[in-house]
Amino acid sequence: MKWVSALLVVLLLGLQYKLWIGEGSFAEVWQLKRTLAAQQAENEELRNRNSALDAEVTDLKTGLDAIEERARRELGMIRRDETFFQVVERPNATP
Repeated sequence: MKWVSALLVVLLLGLQYKLWIGEGSFAEVWQLKRTLAAQQAENEELRNRNSALDAEVTDLKTGLDAIEERARRELGMIRRDETFFQVVERPNATP
């Protein structure tokens, strides 16, 4: 009877070990869920970025307004019939 009780205790401890510490344990499942949530958040950010880039590419392919805006903003270009005025503020004079 002692041997049977000892065997049952050992089996119970072995099952508990697998449940809490071993492969497929609660700790491992919890860690995998956290990793999955982080990956899903990153994927959502990348999806949003890709959508914005796709919209910009489509706009650049179909409309001249986007190209003109980009040339003005990034390259400082102006049209032939426009006059460019640059306003320079005076630095604050300290007494």
